[in-house]
Amino acid sequence: MSISISNISKYYGDQKALNTISFDVKQGEIVGFLGPNGAGKSTLMKILTTYLNPNEGSALVNGFDINDQPIEVKRSVGYLPEHNPLYLEMYVREYLLFNAQIYNVSKSRIEEVISLTGLTPEASKKIGQLSKGYRQRVGLACALLHDPQVLILDEPTTGLDPNQLVEIRDLITSIGKEKTVFLSTHIMQEVEAMCDRVIIINNGNIVADKRLDALIDKNEQIIEVEFDYRVEEAFLLKLPNVREVKNIHGFIYQITFDTNVDMRPKVFDFAHDNTLKILQLSRKNKNLESLFRELTNP
Repeated sequence: MSISISNISKYYGDQKALNTISFDVKQGEIVGFLGPNGAGKSTLMKILTTYLNPNEGSALVNGFDINDQPIEVKRSVGYLPEHNPLYLEMYVREYLLFNAQIYNVSKSRIEEVISLTGLTPEASKKIGQLSKGYRQRVGLACALLHDPQVLILDEPTTGLDPNQLVEIRDLITSIGKEKTVFLSTHIMQEVEAMCDRVIIINNGNIVADKRLDALIDKNEQIIEVEFDYRVEEAFLLKLPNVREVKNIHGFIYQITFDTNVDMRPKVFDFAHDNTLKILQLSRKNKNLESLFRELTNP
């Protein structure tokens, strides 16, 4: 395993930021680490990169123990923190050279990551002159300098415009073919586009850990229908392939079907045959965003 976490807990005073967290990440996986603000995402990433120590538990990164071998962990991990720390008065190439010397990396590698992260047009500028999106690229280039096996990226697409988002998404997807990528983001579309697997954390607890295709059930379909009067849920269960019926409020019902076939015509025909008048009918399939809200809302 590239990352193996066992019963990690972290306290800030009386507040428990992480509650006995455990999971593994295999080499070549791109894992999206999701959660609301304050859920514990950045805390865990700082622990995995040895910037923070856990109060309880242990973790291995590239086979190195975060408690006993912090230097080896740092050598083998590329880390882009949420608040990208940069020396704004330095030039892009100068800054990367400064970091390359720390890692004992060749100058040719600097040019490789400049090209890889799309920094070539900006490489001769001061970092302070760059847009926020290009500053993110500088941080990502720095994380890639020493060719680490594991990339830990905390909000890597912050501040990027739509075109830059596509470019960085493609870059991360390409990197993930050979390396392990563990990233946090609030942009659900990016997770759906890039990630193989999703881990959702809420109040310091893991509330979901599944492959993306298993998390979003493509054979599930949700139909929302409003009638002109109250209908018993048991009556609507007579529809074919029904898993569940919920009365949302008033005369509005949410019907979940175990099929990917559009069931709106079936609902319409059922209503007609049973002299029910439909006031509105719509398909409300779950996506990652709706699932996230369901799992993390108080």
